Amino acid sequence: MNNTQIPETLLTDHICGFHTYSLNPPYRLRSVGQSLCDMLGCTKAELLSDAEDLYLSKVHPADRSIFEAFLASLASREGQQNAEYRLICASGKTIFVRDTADSKKAEDGTMIAVSSLSDISALKKENEDLHFLNETIPCGFLRYTCEKQPRVTYINQQMQDILRFPKESQTGELDYLEMYKDNIFLMVPMEERRHFAKYLNRVYTADAPLAGDMTLLRCDGTRAHVFGWVIKHVNENGEEEFQSACMDITERYRSRQNRENQKYIQALTDVYDKIFEYDLSNNTLKCLYAENSPVFKHLQNISMQMEDATQQWLDASVAEEDRERVHKFFKDFYLRRLFVPGEKPPTITYTARSSSGEMKAYSGIFLRMDDAVSLFCCRPMAKQSDHAALADENASLKQNMKEMFERFTDGIAAFEVTPDGLVTPLYLSDNICEFFGYSKDEWLPLMDKTTPLREFVRQSDTSYEDFTELLRTGEAQFTYYDLHSECERSIKAICSQKTPGNAPRYIMLYNVESTLSPAKKSLTENRTVSVRTFGYFDVFVGDQPISFRNKKAQELFAILVDRKGGFVSSQEAIGYLWEDETVNTVTLARYRKVALRLKNTLEEYGISDVVESVDGNRRIVPERIDCDLYNYLSDKQEYANLFKGSYLTNYSWGETTLAELCGSMYNNEE
Repeated sequence: MNNTQIPETLLTDHICGFHTYSLNPPYRLRSVGQSLCDMLGCTKAELLSDAEDLYLSKVHPADRSIFEAFLASLASREGQQNAEYRLICASGKTIFVRDTADSKKAEDGTMIAVSSLSDISALKKENEDLHFLNETIPCGFLRYTCEKQPRVTYINQQMQDILRFPKESQTGELDYLEMYKDNIFLMVPMEERRHFAKYLNRVYTADAPLAGDMTLLRCDGTRAHVFGWVIKHVNENGEEEFQSACMDITERYRSRQNRENQKYIQALTDVYDKIFEYDLSNNTLKCLYAENSPVFKHLQNISMQMEDATQQWLDASVAEEDRERVHKFFKDFYLRRLFVPGEKPPTITYTARSSSGEMKAYSGIFLRMDDAVSLFCCRPMAKQSDHAALADENASLKQNMKEMFERFTDGIAAFEVTPDGLVTPLYLSDNICEFFGYSKDEWLPLMDKTTPLREFVRQSDTSYEDFTELLRTGEAQFTYYDLHSECERSIKAICSQKTPGNAPRYIMLYNVESTLSPAKKSLTENRTVSVRTFGYFDVFVGDQPISFRNKKAQELFAILVDRKGGFVSSQEAIGYLWEDETVNTVTLARYRKVALRLKNTLEEYGISDVVESVDGNRRIVPERIDCDLYNYLSDKQEYANLFKGSYLTNYSWGETTLAELCGSMYNNEE
């Protein structure tokens, strides 16, 4: 075999678009591989010439300046460089190529470049399609890796707008984008992250797209609701990645939620005399319904300051012997200690002055609408002499609804069944629709029509016969598989009594067991936040210490505690956290990353409400924590001996407060 033929054979067979360039003027091809000829649909003779650069004639006219600059750069220095341009094939077809060339000096001193081409036409077409999508449809688009903690490799402007990333003009704020790129789970609320990871795993293992709606966490802390889909794709580098496109449906989602809430509140008006909306996110109270109260009717749908308005009502109406107990009930609600997952909604009985001036016994209940909004509903309690009469009213809608909503839990559905077996859903909370085999979107249209019972329950794991038995006996318990918690759950069903005539009957379903683990439930039951500053700094939720994964985030929390409820600016915090560094774009970006990590840690433990943020300034909310420093400064005798001479031993900047405490202790001893 002739050895001189071996390199050409190898190049032809194995290196795509192989060619070498002579970079001494005039630039021209020095040699070509057969693969380049096949790519262009021409012969070697049509590419090789000692007098001119025939390859340049194959470059698209609009890209020739790019190609000539590429050759000039290769001729100026040794090393590997890349360029992308278009080539026109003999057939007239245009292809996109990526040219990877390595230039070096030959033994005779001339500069040569050894080059190979990659056909990237398909990739360019895909990018053009994405650009068209970006320009014509208000659609967010993401590309991210298939790692356990996916990294975002591309995010379009529409997606940045959906997530409300700060504009670049806001100094240092653009670092939020980099943090979100490092971990896509920062875009997902804490309670949704496990489900999102499961969906990605399904897409990856099944190699099939998945569509649906979900909630995203914006940079400003608010939530966006989007509808979109996820696919697995192999990118131009041969690496697997996820691609997601989504549309912002936040307004449509809120509109739908408002319609559902209005139906629910309308049902509650058949049960309760007064309904108040408590909004913890805005610290407001609003009267939604007041049946027989001229005072509250005058204030209907007017937002008031939550704690002040409640206190005025307590002082003016609630009997003095009940006032302290009712006040504690509402205080526990403000501090988010009232609701216990898996338990019935919190209730209270008390005596208060009615609109007629008469002192009556009342029953009140808090019903949670979402994480921020709850309804406080109250009604006069029946007198003992009225019990027999009330029992006889079980067939009426009002009495049925009373029984339903007094058994309200985190999962509930109520619906009407007519004597001829037609079903109309009245209200549904999340997760219960899965018992019947419906999605939430499939369930909602059912609320506007009647459906035969056999058809209504045909998708359920429970048989039609079991439901007819429920109608006969009035009470039953079923078991179903909960998709969200991935375990078996029990559901209780109670049906109103059958009455003479054609009056409809009402069925209420609710969960009868919690899916929380004992450890998690214990933590949730006791969400008291305790802060220890005397000695080393520590924070506890109930009896469990918070494990800060980032030391600077823990130190920032200590700074806020030290300020005793006053706001701390970004500049002030940087001065504490990095004492030897000035405030600049780098330290501002670094600080915002620390603040975000603190926020995420507090959300993990369900205590994000202990820190308030306004326009980049942060403060601790003193009334939401139990702190030894604050107790000591209260001058109450029971806390007089808490301070022993050490304070925030972890941090040097704590010496200022330590000096004040020591001075105070010395003066007290004198």
